[in-house]
Amino acid sequence: MALWKDTNTGTATPSAGASPTFGSAPPPAASPEKSNVAPLTPEIARRPAKEQRSDMKESVIASDLTIEGKIVGSGHVRIAGRFKGDVQVEGNVTLDTGAHLEGQVKASVVVVGGELTGNIDNARRVELLEGGVISGDVKAGSLTVAAGSRMRGQVEFGWEGETRAKAETKGYGS
Repeated sequence: MALWKDTNTGTATPSAGASPTFGSAPPPAASPEKSNVAPLTPEIARRPAKEQRSDMKESVIASDLTIEGKIVGSGHVRIAGRFKGDVQVEGNVTLDTGAHLEGQVKASVVVVGGELTGNIDNARRVELLEGGVISGDVKAGSLTVAAGSRMRGQVEFGWEGETRAKAETKGYGS
């Protein structure tokens, strides 16, 4: 029994240059998977190397785990349980609701839905979700704070490269 509707009621002979079909299967050119596939070009072949950071694997600390130590490396980290120690990754760090992290965080993007006791340093973006708590200082390119979240500490965001250094030497350090 076929899993598709056969639109050919009669028997037709393949035209010149067409590949023969076996049984009642549609020709490969009519397959939706094949028609939407882009041809492989050198640019597409190199793309995974460029997009490597967004395709990093994610490591998870499950909600029923408590771990003490240090996390260093590349890839994304999702914490749903408890972790005591510093986290330094070339990826993203996510604290799920109910998660607890006690330590310093250095990552590209930090999303806090649980509780973080420690500083976030040089993140590109920090998101403090509803119910999230940060007790520590935050230095980031951008900061998003949801209603219902809490934070205690100093915050620096929006300062990039030389602009940050000039502001510190001109206005605050002298």
